[in-house]
Amino acid sequence: MASVTASPPQTTAEPMAVAEEPQRPPSRTPGRTRFRRQLRSRIILAFVLLGFGLTALFAWATNWTRNRVENQIIEDVMNRNIDVAARQFEQNPDNPQFAVDQIRAYVYTSDKFDSVRVNWPEWYELADGIYGMTGVDPDGNSFSYKLAVRKTPKAWFFLAYDMSQATRGETQFQRAIWASVFLFTVLSLLVGWWSASRVMSPVSELANRLKLSGRSSEPENLASHFPDDEVGQLAEALDDYAERLTEVVQRDREFNADVSHELRTPLAVVKGAVELLLSRPGVDDKTRNRLLRIQRAEQQCTDLISALLLLSRNERGHGATDVARVAEQLLDAHRAQLGGKPLELRVEGEQGLIVDAPEAAVSVALGNLIGNAVKYSNEGEVVVRLGRKSVAVIDSGPGLSAEDAAKLFERGYRGTHAAHSQGGGIGLSIVRRLCALYGWEVQVRPGEQRGVVATLAFADDVFPRV
Repeated sequence: MASVTASPPQTTAEPMAVAEEPQRPPSRTPGRTRFRRQLRSRIILAFVLLGFGLTALFAWATNWTRNRVENQIIEDVMNRNIDVAARQFEQNPDNPQFAVDQIRAYVYTSDKFDSVRVNWPEWYELADGIYGMTGVDPDGNSFSYKLAVRKTPKAWFFLAYDMSQATRGETQFQRAIWASVFLFTVLSLLVGWWSASRVMSPVSELANRLKLSGRSSEPENLASHFPDDEVGQLAEALDDYAERLTEVVQRDREFNADVSHELRTPLAVVKGAVELLLSRPGVDDKTRNRLLRIQRAEQQCTDLISALLLLSRNERGHGATDVARVAEQLLDAHRAQLGGKPLELRVEGEQGLIVDAPEAAVSVALGNLIGNAVKYSNEGEVVVRLGRKSVAVIDSGPGLSAEDAAKLFERGYRGTHAAHSQGGGIGLSIVRRLCALYGWEVQVRPGEQRGVVATLAFADDVFPRV
């Protein structure tokens, strides 16, 4: 019996190969510290991931099912044909040749077993079954095929089914199906974009109405503009919160106005009484100094009430305040309270700095800086230096620690050198609030050699110098 030694031919068969698991693209989710994800972006991303995940899973399942079914069909055909070849050989051993459509058959009788080792060494050690094999055609091109093996003591049967065209068909199928995945992912992006716009539209409208409502003294009713859904419930909750907040603010304003009014009345009485006493002849110097001290305290209290009232109303008052004159008045008030302390108080620098603010606001802001400088300086000097758009208070006190520099403007904080001094630690907090109201800047830093330099820089809307 002659053996067939021709190479397995390339046949036309349905494309099929072992299914490969699709590779997922690497995740590139940005860190939360770098990007702030908006709700609209999250909705779009959810749609894209859902669309891509479902279509990719469907594509993989389709490809795997197709491969499995087609491989099963091919293997069933090869098993049936090799069984037919074995039965045919049993019936007619003298004619081992047989042919099957689209399948190349090889039969080696017992006396030709060694030729299999020479011609097909990779086939020689194979047991019965079906195997996926690769080979090289006469042109040097690699191809793949399935090999069915059936070995009996009398003959060895081999069926070769060319899979090269099936592999090319599978590649085309995979391209088509992954193109569908890409198409449906883009479609998911568009659907997500549209859905996010529809979902976020009432939320954006609510945010815009809330922003516009916050600019008016009477907040607008938001719930009436939205249906009775989740956004409508949120609008109703915001209306309730705005109403309660408005009541709190109104009560606070009324309280501040009432307190301010009630305090101004006794202060006006004190002011009138002091002026009357000072106008009387024959007042000795000791009594006059005490009356002048009461008069200065009354003026400071009036200025403080006016400044606090502006802060409570968040209203910027206007005026034409001469900073040099205010500084001189503040230093005069402190000179009368030095009590023999060897401290020189003086003003230097350019004159004519006029600020668009009430005198009370400038007096409270600058007075707190000067008051701290005088309080913590036991000797030396306190200099109020006027600039073109700023004023600096330079003292010769103990200086400024790192802890004080970090917490100096916090409400209720008292410096490390304020152990035995009076005060509640709110003076610089009031200065900070006044600066925020008028757009000024305040800075406190250690001096060049000792002491502290407190600088109050005014906004650009200062009046031209006379």
